[in-house]
Amino acid sequence: QLTIHIKRMGGSFGRRTSNEYVIEAIELSKLSGQPVKLTWTREDNIRYDFLREGGFNRIRGAISPTGKLLAIEEHTVGPAPQGEPSRFNGPNPGAFPFNTMENVRGSLTNFRMDTPVGPWRAPYSNTHAFVSQAFIHELATAANRDHLELLIEMMGEPRWLNNRDWRSMNTGRAVDVIRLAAEKGGWGSKMAAGRGLGLSFYFCHAAHVAEVAEVSVEGEQVTLHKVTAAIDVGPIINRSGAISQVQGAIIDGYSTMAGQKITMEGGRVEQTNLDQYPVLRIDKSPEVEVHFIESDYDPTGLGEPALPPLAPAVANAIYAATGKRVRSMPLTDAGFKV
Repeated sequence: QLTIHIKRMGGSFGRRTSNEYVIEAIELSKLSGQPVKLTWTREDNIRYDFLREGGFNRIRGAISPTGKLLAIEEHTVGPAPQGEPSRFNGPNPGAFPFNTMENVRGSLTNFRMDTPVGPWRAPYSNTHAFVSQAFIHELATAANRDHLELLIEMMGEPRWLNNRDWRSMNTGRAVDVIRLAAEKGGWGSKMAAGRGLGLSFYFCHAAHVAEVAEVSVEGEQVTLHKVTAAIDVGPIINRSGAISQVQGAIIDGYSTMAGQKITMEGGRVEQTNLDQYPVLRIDKSPEVEVHFIESDYDPTGLGEPALPPLAPAVANAIYAATGKRVRSMPLTDAGFKV
């Protein structure tokens, strides 16, 4: 005796996989004996959400006297919700740069956390890209190498890493998007004082994505002027939709990086609305320039993969502009204003 009315709605990211609001509506309907429309307040939605998992990463690398990258070791400390290991943290053998290096070690320490958590846009990749791709820039700087040159060198010969598996990385496609983003983003251009370019690459959700961020810093004020993205997801079926997905992912990523954070006191979420959990305002949004390589491979999706490279690109650009490293998010916690 249950009728479900399916609504055509947005995906709502990972929250659609939880159903506590459905149970609440059913209980209210049973108690009232009437049909019920349940609408949560934003305060309820923030305080009782399923949150992205927090965590810490320790990452080390070795470079030769000639500037060649020899090894990377990464250790993650992350939560095990309700005592169960999570797939949203820890080393992933299929993630770059684990998947292209001979000398690599990944390890994980879990701690129990009973706070409800769930997938957040580009699960796992949204944090690992920041850690690993900002660190690769640190290695390039330590080796006195151009970041672009080192990234391309890390890819080796053009090849599928898993025998033409469309879910695995293709190093030739990776190099192509890295070169295109660098070309279109003005990589290597002479920048004014306090202004810098940052580069990053990441492969996730079957998409090869490279981004160049142009940032200026005046005192504590950070301004993200432009992001240039180059992407290979095969043929583009709906160009306007594809561009919108990339633009939205980049702005979403910057909004998160800029000032969003959930804290707890006495087991209760402290933030209650957007005045405490700020969403990026339209006047702070960067120009986003999108370039697609329409390769002959099967088309794949664009809802998530343009977000992960944004944070490391911005962090690397801030270093280029100021000489200061950003090793945690949000930027407001690192002493910057957005």
